[in-house]
Amino acid sequence: MPLNEHFRIVIPARYQSTRFPGKPLEQICGKEMVLHVYDKAIQSTAIEVLIATDDERIFEVASKAQANVCMTSADHITGTDRLVEVVESQQWPADTVVVNVQGDEPLIPAACIEQVAHNLHQNREAVMATLATPILSLEEYNDPNVVKVVSNKEGLAMYFSRSGIPFYRDGNHKDLCPSFRHIGIYAYRAGYLAGYSSLPECEIETAEKLEQLRVLYNGGAIHVDVAVELPGPGVDTPEQLIEVESLLARQIACQKGQ
Repeated sequence: MPLNEHFRIVIPARYQSTRFPGKPLEQICGKEMVLHVYDKAIQSTAIEVLIATDDERIFEVASKAQANVCMTSADHITGTDRLVEVVESQQWPADTVVVNVQGDEPLIPAACIEQVAHNLHQNREAVMATLATPILSLEEYNDPNVVKVVSNKEGLAMYFSRSGIPFYRDGNHKDLCPSFRHIGIYAYRAGYLAGYSSLPECEIETAEKLEQLRVLYNGGAIHVDVAVELPGPGVDTPEQLIEVESLLARQIACQKGQ
């Protein structure tokens, strides 16, 4: 990444997850999940990495590990709202690029973090940037837990949905291209985040439970690019935690063998 493309990373880490309470502190290969995410983040070229939490237990674990961490309000509905508070408290300049790395993505490649920051730097018409990967199976296409995205020829998002998009009217799913799975990593400019909380929640956001639709509804452009590396799965359930631990253990073993 060019030297003038500085960016910062914020890792929102909430304890009271609806589907998996206490998720950030779950142990993976002997270390709390949020610390694995932090390790991935500091492998990038970010000039600062900050864990933002609303829970003293997460704050204590991060502090003990000498990770950069701050306390935020427990009233935030989304991770983006938590970023807004961080940007305001840190008084980052309006043109600061801030990457939101989810606290349940311990396998996110540093290259993807850098890619989404670079893309926002390069696409001034976009207020956000994010990533996607090709959908390779009909099962993934039909899974409502897999968020899909459709973009225009300029690489700007047209819509995000839990339904299969584009819809194959003739039922021919042999070639699923151009179906893409959205990856939940975002880059924003601090100036845009400062006004994000004032944007009203819209009906399509409420229906799909996808906060990025608020941006599209209010006229904001979101740049979407195909990820340079395939990220591993995130952790939404205890079952996925077992899968991620297995993958991470193999990754660690490979690194030790180098």
